[in-house]
Amino acid sequence: MQLIIKKMTEKYAVDVLCWKYEKPYNFYNNVLTSGAIMELLTYKYFVVLDKYNDLIGYFCIGRPAQIPDGELNGVYKEDCIDVGIGMKPRLTGKGKGHIFFSRILRFIQEKHPDKDIRLTVATFNERAIRLYKKLGFVEDASFYSKEMEFITMKRKREMR
Repeated sequence: MQLIIKKMTEKYAVDVLCWKYEKPYNFYNNVLTSGAIMELLTYKYFVVLDKYNDLIGYFCIGRPAQIPDGELNGVYKEDCIDVGIGMKPRLTGKGKGHIFFSRILRFIQEKHPDKDIRLTVATFNERAIRLYKKLGFVEDASFYSKEMEFITMKRKREMR
């Protein structure tokens, strides 16, 4: 599957913010507000499109991929490239995550070849954690935010 990465636009931001996931993944649902749109347009957010320019998902790098309580717990001290991803709800759980996230990782590695990549994931999201492990990520640290447990996972640049 050919996947294309482009900078987030207002149209894509509105689409992404309206996505609704089924339980228990509804934790990842967003609310469409002007502030949420501005965040997606201001920071390093990108969209992933298929060869027909249909929106497959999105990702962010840097501080927006971090959870504030993780910073308070010191889990982001090491200098890494943080990544956060979101896939269109109707495409999740269908075996497309490997191709989707591999394309994102390739993009990040090209831009930041000298950095490890780190992500943060809720521990209940076993499906995502399995994918991340297949792609070379290892568990690093854990913390709680609003009574939910999260882990950080890292992929060393030597793994590439």
